[in-house]
Amino acid sequence: MNYAIIVAGGTGSRMGTATPKQFLLLDGLPIVMHAIQAFHSSQSSPEIIVVLPPAMLPEWDQLCTKHRFLVPHSVVGGGVSRFDSVKSGLAAIKSRCLDLSCSIVAVHDGARPLITPAFIDKTYEQASISGSAALAIPSVNSVRLKSLSGLKNNAYRRENVYLMQTPQTFNGLILATAYEQGNAEQSTDDACVVEKKGYPITLVDGDTRNIKITFPEDLHLAEILLSARR
Repeated sequence: MNYAIIVAGGTGSRMGTATPKQFLLLDGLPIVMHAIQAFHSSQSSPEIIVVLPPAMLPEWDQLCTKHRFLVPHSVVGGGVSRFDSVKSGLAAIKSRCLDLSCSIVAVHDGARPLITPAFIDKTYEQASISGSAALAIPSVNSVRLKSLSGLKNNAYRRENVYLMQTPQTFNGLILATAYEQGNAEQSTDDACVVEKKGYPITLVDGDTRNIKITFPEDLHLAEILLSARR
């Protein structure tokens, strides 16, 4: 069984808006709805679980009614951090899946609305082979690494640097086991959490258009990219 956890539990403080970024409109729909539609349209056909801020759950029902959003999905309340929100999504999966080792679970940022079904399917296919699959794109910029003290920095080969994206997709048992760790709360993505448990990460070529909405200008760029796609 395939599952998708779409994490949309943040406040989006860097957007400078009262409305959390995942609920801002992109082409007439809240941002997170675009991501949900992409997973629903994929050949992998996952059961979709959306993790939202608990206070926003009643408003989500209203948004679905307002936008006539009928894509099948379930909703759970998130936690204080992204780590906690993914755990909430995993708890929902555990309640309906008796054998996680037979499942594939994708985790996707709800603020990445331009993900396509084709890239989603690539991660499910790879995860079914190697147990993990994380979208990533190679850096096109020169890279320098700063020392821990901040007093020194050195050039680093950009050919060895990849910028991580989502979805990041895993065998269900691997992901659930990794999220039982108590020392991974500060990890910035799911690949970090899984890697801390000792599992290797398989990189899958990502898409430069699969941007994350973080700042106001990102929303304008998403509108341009969406228009170009059509």
